[in-house]
Amino acid sequence: MRIHFIAIGGSAMHNLAIALHLKGHRITGSDDIIRNPSRDRLKRHGLLPAQEGWHPERITTGLDMVILGMHARPDNPELLRAQELGVKILSYPEFIYRQSKDKKRIVIAGSHGKTTITSILLHALRENGIKTDYMVGALLEGFDNMVELTEDNPYIVLEGDEYLSSPIDRRSKFLHYHPDILLISGIAWDHINVFPTREAYISTFRQLIDQLASGAYLIYNEEDPILCELTEQAPDGVHKIPYHTPEYRFINGEARLLARQYPVRIFGAHNFSNLMGAFSVAKVLGIGEKDFFDSIAGFKGASRRLEILAESDKAVLIRDFAHAPSKVKGSLSAVREKYPGSPILAVLELHTFSSLNKDFLDEYKNTLDLADQAVVFYQPRVIEHKKLPPVSPGDVKKAFDNENLIVLNDTEELRKLLYRKSPDKRIVLMMSSGTFGGLDWEELKMGIV
Repeated sequence: MRIHFIAIGGSAMHNLAIALHLKGHRITGSDDIIRNPSRDRLKRHGLLPAQEGWHPERITTGLDMVILGMHARPDNPELLRAQELGVKILSYPEFIYRQSKDKKRIVIAGSHGKTTITSILLHALRENGIKTDYMVGALLEGFDNMVELTEDNPYIVLEGDEYLSSPIDRRSKFLHYHPDILLISGIAWDHINVFPTREAYISTFRQLIDQLASGAYLIYNEEDPILCELTEQAPDGVHKIPYHTPEYRFINGEARLLARQYPVRIFGAHNFSNLMGAFSVAKVLGIGEKDFFDSIAGFKGASRRLEILAESDKAVLIRDFAHAPSKVKGSLSAVREKYPGSPILAVLELHTFSSLNKDFLDEYKNTLDLADQAVVFYQPRVIEHKKLPPVSPGDVKKAFDNENLIVLNDTEELRKLLYRKSPDKRIVLMMSSGTFGGLDWEELKMGIV
């Protein structure tokens, strides 16, 4: 097929484009800005657009379809041209569903932990010889791409995002997937630009559960009261399987789980909970306890999820994707638990629409209190780009309710602070879905560690 991607630079979009290209389809794409790692990966496969920007002349009746990414706007000139010509337009979750209608669909949803749970499950399935298609939100060690679509694999594991499907499809992505096995890790209000109230956010998860057919499995974190309430209202005939954070302890810095003291390389109570969620899915698919925990003993975690980038006797540099309040609190708590006697410098970048919105900012109250030194970084130009009201450093300090909080807007000032030496071995935790204004991670490794 001839398929054109509008907004090909997105995380899921560029991986889907690569997967289809490797299957022999003729793929083209456009975007107004493409950053790494998408840029390098598209270039490696010969899919990087020759010019950035939108080019409606590339949309012709010779296309079999257009796959539309969320980054595009409803008035995108290529989208308008496709609509004018009557070219089939699909969001990527619609396309994924059409490709997997005859497979058993395993959907991992929730406000936090989706990527980690999906990653653990895929690792365990592969190590236990179970073949599956997949779509995951982070590049995993041992996997060449984040999307795999085959004709023969009986399963597909999908990271189920609650965000909008496309600029012309306001449904949550996960509402397209119709899972046979659904895991929900927890519910904590996010994406205020799409879900202006807490109830609006909860409602989309309610719709997801309501879709489940008799005989489907609903695996849920029983430590989340909102989720437990929704689970009680699940349709008749749905198999409900709860999970919770397991017993664990650290022995010489290594985490051990359950009565059998299985060793694992990931850390943090929230990640141990994620691990049990993945195990619950694996059990449904026929993998026993010992086989599961033996297979994940070497799992290092997903990219940018409490990822230890460098370590020496002077410092540890950890990169994390945390940006929502519950994720920030969970990640910082995990680092404090793993390094109980070390000073922690926690740096959070406010980068998302929700985190830069004054109406949402109070949700971050006390989330950085476990750090010995806490820094919040944001760029006013990002706020302007998102067309939000200005946010002052005073607004940030008040919202976080932390008198010692340092608020920075300048990348160079942040770099200087990071490079300050400490007499004790310190832990530097960098949390963001952005880039901290373009910090070079290789340079940071050398400067900090």
